[in-house]
Amino acid sequence: MNKKTLVLGASLNPVRYSNTAINKLVANNIPTVAFGLREGEVAGVKIDTDLKMYTDLDTVTLYLNPTRQKEYYDYIVSLNPNRVIFNPGTENPEFYKILDKNNIAYEVACTLVLLSINQY
Repeated sequence: MNKKTLVLGASLNPVRYSNTAINKLVANNIPTVAFGLREGEVAGVKIDTDLKMYTDLDTVTLYLNPTRQKEYYDYIVSLNPNRVIFNPGTENPEFYKILDKNNIAYEVACTLVLLSINQY
């Protein structure tokens, strides 16, 4: 099953959870794309700084706080992922409602934990 994942809020800083997530996704052979504020590369994944219309996305995993998420609502919905993961600190009831209206599943979970327990 294709679990292609977009890491939204990707960081080049190795102590950031988004950076660790990219590394773990790649280590688990999950096709990964990333968007962040700074261009660069993590574990062979290029961090895009412009919003691209990625295709065949299974998951968008969020590493942006709820206030920063607002400007990406329409973008994420337009990607039509199967699910959105709200990592700790990204919980956003306003966005849950938008996802529900668009029939996009969401999970309030930690990508790193899901990967570590083979529940991704």
